[in-house]
Amino acid sequence: MTFSQLESTALTLPLEQRAALAQRLLLSLEEPNDAEFDRLWGEESTRRAEECDAGLVQAIPGEAVAVKARALLR
Repeated sequence: MTFSQLESTALTLPLEQRAALAQRLLLSLEEPNDAEFDRLWGEESTRRAEECDAGLVQAIPGEAVAVKARALLR
C-alpha cells in the first residue's frame, strides 16, 4: 500500500477512529530512547536556531502562540 492509498483509507475512517490513529502515530514518534528521533530532532533544533540567529525567521512569544491555539480550538 502506498502512502497516498493509506492516507485515503485513513481519511475515510469515522472521527473517533481517526483521532485514535492520529494519537497512536504521534506517540510512535515520542519513543524516549529512539536514537533516530533524537538525531532528527537535534538536526531540526539546530536548523531552527541557525535561522533565528541569521534573522531569517521571527520568534513568536509562547503566550501569543497559546492565545492563537486556544482561538483555533474554539
